[in-house]
Amino acid sequence: MTKAELVDEVARVVQLTKKQAETIVNIVFDSIVDSLRSGQKIELRGFGSFRLRSRKSRTGRNPKTGEKVEVPSKKIPYFKPGKELKELINKTLGEGEAPGAVGASD
Repeated sequence: MTKAELVDEVARVVQLTKKQAETIVNIVFDSIVDSLRSGQKIELRGFGSFRLRSRKSRTGRNPKTGEKVEVPSKKIPYFKPGKELKELINKTLGEGEAPGAVGASD
């Protein structure tokens, strides 16, 4: 699902204009980004949480020249799915089925 599809779905379900739905979706995304920037984690019970992980600085290589390059430390956002989300997905897909797998029921 793309952001545009999410906006369309919010507009349809809540019966808003696409512009209003887009504003709501942008506010949610901006709030998540702002919270992560300030070092907070975002926990959506039953859905999952957004957190930051720290990556240490390291020495990398330029793939074209082979020259050593110092890669600085940085923060990486990641999403950890909640237990309920995992259960809902597995219940929907069935045990051991991958999305789009041959024989998967639609």
